[in-house]
Amino acid sequence: MNLRSLPDRKPFLTAALALVTLAALVAAAISAEPRAKDLFGTKKLPAVVPAQSFGFYSKGCFAGGVALPMEGPTWEVMRPSRNRRWGHPAMIALIEKLSRDAGADGWPGLLVGDVSQPRGGPMMTGHASHQIGLDADIWLTPMPKRPLSMAQRESMSATLMVDEKTHLVKDALWTPAHTRLLKRAASYPEVERILVNPGIKKELCDTVTGDRSWLRKIRPFWGHDYHFHMRIGCQPGSPGCKGQEATPADDG
Repeated sequence: MNLRSLPDRKPFLTAALALVTLAALVAAAISAEPRAKDLFGTKKLPAVVPAQSFGFYSKGCFAGGVALPMEGPTWEVMRPSRNRRWGHPAMIALIEKLSRDAGADGWPGLLVGDVSQPRGGPMMTGHASHQIGLDADIWLTPMPKRPLSMAQRESMSATLMVDEKTHLVKDALWTPAHTRLLKRAASYPEVERILVNPGIKKELCDTVTGDRSWLRKIRPFWGHDYHFHMRIGCQPGSPGCKGQEATPADDG
């Protein structure tokens, strides 16, 4: 073979190297671009403007939010280091109202989980929703008689109400007070949905007598076995908020 007859491969190698270098530069530029969840997750305070929600529960943000105080006579905020106790003023007012009203139902106080970040948006960990200040997680563990320390609020485990094998409610843990708490939350007109584990929904369908109309707001959704997810509708003054379709009229 005449080696001199082979084509000069240097131009091809140079071009290939250039393409590889360009691809690496593009990848580096993409990875350097901040992600939405990083931008929203680092905000410590809300935008000081009139309250307004933008977008959908799982794709949006909000402005003019307020924080649920760390504790009150009938509630305590759990996992405070997450800084997810912010919401639309209507949501924060509703949480406080539920905490007071539930006392008449035999519920001693609320342990409040995640509401939203100061400006909403996607979170770095956890939820897909909770982005527009209109969602809140309430633990199915009643508030203890003695105030929890900040360390306890960070480390205390919630009570799992559903058996992981049978997917049914644990009879030894579920009480009539749990049912009354969910009924109370569903009674508010601004509440559109309450998400619970399917096992909890089944328990309610099997045991609730009399008025069952409120059960239409109780929607089965996997994962909600130690808390319930309370969602309110788009509020006045938020033309950019996208709501959900109404729940069916039956008991679900």
